[in-house]
Parts: sequence; C-alpha cells; structure tokens
Amino acid sequence: MQREFAKGLWKENPVFVQVLGMCPTLAVTTTALYGFSMASATTFVLVSSSLVVSLLKNFIPKQVRIAAYTVIIATFVTVAHYFLKAKFPPISKALGPYVPLIVVNCIILGRAEAFASKNSVLRSLADSLGMGAGFMIALVILGGARELFAEGRIFGYTVIPHWHPWVIMVLPAGAFITLGLLVAGFRLVSGKIKR
Repeated sequence: MQREFAKGLWKENPVFVQVLGMCPTLAVTTTALYGFSMASATTFVLVSSSLVVSLLKNFIPKQVRIAAYTVIIATFVTVAHYFLKAKFPPISKALGPYVPLIVVNCIILGRAEAFASKNSVLRSLADSLGMGAGFMIALVILGGARELFAEGRIFGYTVIPHWHPWVIMVLPAGAFITLGLLVAGFRLVSGKIKR
C-alpha cells in the first residue's frame, strides 16, 4: 500500500515522469493557488473514480469498460466543477474550461484502466492518492515558480519585495520554459538517486 502511494510522488510522477495531463499543467499554473486548485479537483476526480471503478470492475462488461469509465469520471468532474463554481467563483472563473476537461485527462482514464480495474479498493485508493499528490506537487511547484518570477509572490504572499516582474512567466512560453527546467531538474536528481 505504501509503495502504491509513493510511486506517484516520484518514480511514476504523472507530470515529471509520465508527462501526462499537460493541458491543465501548462494552462492554469500561472499561480500556486490555481495549480493547487486544479490539482485538488483532479485528485478528487481521480480518487473517486478509481474507487468506483475498483468496486464495479467485476460488473462492467469488457466491451463497454472505457465508455463506463468515462461516464463515472464525468460524474465526478461535474461534482467538482459545480462545487468550485458554487464555493469558489473567482477560482472557478480563473480555471475556466479546464475543470470540465478533467474528463479527458489521461491520468484519470489511464489509472482507471491500468490500475483500478485490476486491483482491490485499498490498493486503488493508495495508487490514486499517490498519483493525485504527485500531480499536486508538480502543479504547485510549477505555479509557485511562475508566480514567484512573475510577481515576486507565492500563494499571494510577497516573497521578494520590490521584484521586477518577468512578464514571460504569465505567458504560455513561461509555462513551457519552467516545465522544461523542472522536468530536467527532476530527471537529474532521479539519475543521481539511482546511481
């Protein structure tokens, strides 16, 4: 169980290793808060859908499993979308269409097909929590780095007073550059750990 959780944090991190879920990763991480919010919604959907898929795996015919998984995922995405809209309207507006697009996020359907449909509820829970936590770590680091260099703040708190903004960091190019540097750093550290 502990191994299932831990693999999502480092060894099989969805962003830095598997390079999955790039659309929300690059689009909404202009701040650490938006990265955290998107990752929270994604983690909720990932954990909920993995549990339901694991519970129903013996009742879903193989011929319709992908369609069934999509319906399950879409149900939880709708819950997350309306929750954000009702409780956190500014964040919902900032995340825009990317919350409904969680339905087609490769991480969620991939975990449902590759793991939850073949394992027990507890193992599926550990796996989905680990993958969600790994996704959250990646989005918060990416959003935090972009927010820091764009505004001198993280989570809205000033870290570097009198900062001269790097405008590129709020643009798509800033997301690509930051992600590239983070993936390179992650791989460098992973290589040293293996040695």
